[in-house]
Amino acid sequence: MNDPLVQVLVAVLPSVVVFLTAFYILKQFFNSRAAERAAERMAEVRKDDHKHTLPLRLQAYERLALFAERIAPGTLVLRVHKGNMSTRMFHAELVATIREEFEHNVTQQIYVSDRAWAKVRQAKEETIRLINMSYEQSGDAPAGTELSRRIFENVSKLTHTPSQECLVVIKEDVRRLF
Repeated sequence: MNDPLVQVLVAVLPSVVVFLTAFYILKQFFNSRAAERAAERMAEVRKDDHKHTLPLRLQAYERLALFAERIAPGTLVLRVHKGNMSTRMFHAELVATIREEFEHNVTQQIYVSDRAWAKVRQAKEETIRLINMSYEQSGDAPAGTELSRRIFENVSKLTHTPSQECLVVIKEDVRRLF
């Protein structure tokens, strides 16, 4: 026990163990505090982001609701029909109007849910399908009013128009935002 090296180790070893223990505990403490601060900063960033994106998302849902209303067969027929239109010309104008409306709103898909966007696309496709089916049923009728009549007849057979179904999904999504 008289060896000076052993005496130094006996004196220093407990100090080293205490130092390493304290260092480890302090390191864990500071790491957890840093993680908490990072989480708080992320929460603030999300809150700020939400303040900026919420109005954009609401505007996107508003525009898509307007799109659904504008392609509803009843309002579409009344808005597009002009006097002396042939059935063929009226059909082409209806389909072109739906496609133009859709293309005008295609960027809104960034701000809405995948489910809502799928329903918007489905409403567009089903409305075009309804118009095409009505066009085929109207045959060679020269006046566009025959196509209008067929469209209204086919719509009356439906329980819900594609536009109405689309609006239901849009409203559900907006309610989830709040």
